[in-house]
Amino acid sequence: MVAKVHSAAVLGVEAYRLEVEVNLALGLPRYSATVGLPDSAVKESKERVEAAIKNSGFDFPAKRIIVNLAPADIKKEGSNLDLPIAIGVLAAQENIIPAESLKEYLILGELSLDGNIRGVKGVLPIALNCHKLGFKKIIIPEDNKNEAGVMENIEVYPVSTLLQTVEFLNGKCEIQPYKVDMENLFRNESVYDVDFSEVNGQESAKRALEIAAAGGHNVLMIGPPGAGKTMLSRRMVTILPELTLEEALETTKIHSVAGLIPTGKGIIGTRPFRLPHHTVSDAGLIGGGTYPKPGEISLSHNGILFLDELPEFNKKGLEVMRQPMEDGEVTISRVATTLTFPARFMLVAAMNPCRCVENSQKYELGYLDETLAENICYN
Repeated sequence: MVAKVHSAAVLGVEAYRLEVEVNLALGLPRYSATVGLPDSAVKESKERVEAAIKNSGFDFPAKRIIVNLAPADIKKEGSNLDLPIAIGVLAAQENIIPAESLKEYLILGELSLDGNIRGVKGVLPIALNCHKLGFKKIIIPEDNKNEAGVMENIEVYPVSTLLQTVEFLNGKCEIQPYKVDMENLFRNESVYDVDFSEVNGQESAKRALEIAAAGGHNVLMIGPPGAGKTMLSRRMVTILPELTLEEALETTKIHSVAGLIPTGKGIIGTRPFRLPHHTVSDAGLIGGGTYPKPGEISLSHNGILFLDELPEFNKKGLEVMRQPMEDGEVTISRVATTLTFPARFMLVAAMNPCRCVENSQKYELGYLDETLAENICYN
C-alpha cells in the first residue's frame, strides 16, 4: 500500500512543495531505502522514525519499506522530514491514519527516539508560502509555533509528540489553531540590549556615526586599541530607523533558514548586528556550499555588518563583497543550483592606525627622535 504525506522544504530562502511517498511491499521486513536525493540527515531518519513509532505504542510494519521524496531532482536536507515519513509509514498501514485526513495538511518536524517532536529550521519561509503551495493548514513542532503563528491567513497546529499528531489526524484529539498577536510580539521584540546614549564623550565619532546612519553610508573607523570602535559600532544599530514589519519578516526568514531564531521567538524585531571573526572563510562571509547557504552579509540584511581588524580579513572575500554591496543581493552559482540571497546592509569596519601614522604622531609629541621614527616606519 502507498501513502502520501504533504510537506515542504526550503531552497535558498524560498519554500517549495514536497511529497513524501511511503510504499509497504512484501519482502524482508526492513526499512529498505529512502530515495529522492536525500542527504545524510534524511537517510538517518529511518532509525529515528522506527524508534519513535515503536516507543509511541504503534507496531512497526513487518514489510519492506521504501520512501520516496518528490520532486526527486532536488537535494533534500535536514531533519524536518522525520515526522511526515513516520506519518506516511503509519498511514500506509490499514486503520491507523485515514488517507483523507492527510490531504489538507503540510507536515514537518524532527523526531526524537521517544516520539517527541523537536523544532526545525525554515518554518517561517514555509508558512509565508503556504497558500502558494496550495495549503491553508500546517502541522509544526511546538517549538516553532511562534515563528509560524505570525501568519494570519493559515491555520497553525503545533504538536509535541508523534502520538498527539496521530490522534489529531484521527479526530481523537483537538488542537486549536495557534495565533500570535503580531503587534504585541513585534513591539516586545523591538528592544535592544544596548543603546547609543550610553556612550559618554567621543562627540566627533558619535556625530560621524549619526550622519552615516541618517544617510545609510558605510563607515571606516581608524583608531588605537581601546578607543571605543567596537563599543560605538554595537550601539549604532539603535540609532538606525526602526524595522518595518516587512523588513522584520525578510530578516526573520533568513535567520529561520540558518536556524538562528531563538526558541520561543517568532520574529526578529531589531536590526541585526553581525560581527564575524577575521578568520571567517569566503563562503562564511558571502555564503556558499554545494547547496548554498546564506553567509554573514545575508544575515546582516537590514542591519549592520561589522568587520573588526579590517586588514586581517581575506582580500578575496573583501573583493567579492563589492557587487553585493552595490546590488543589495548576492547570487551564488554552483553546479547543483544557483541561488540569490538578499544582502542589503550597512558596512562598518574598524582598524588600528598604520605604524607610520603612529610613529609620526609620537615624533610630533617628542616621544621619538627623527632617526628612530624613520627606522621604525620603514621597517
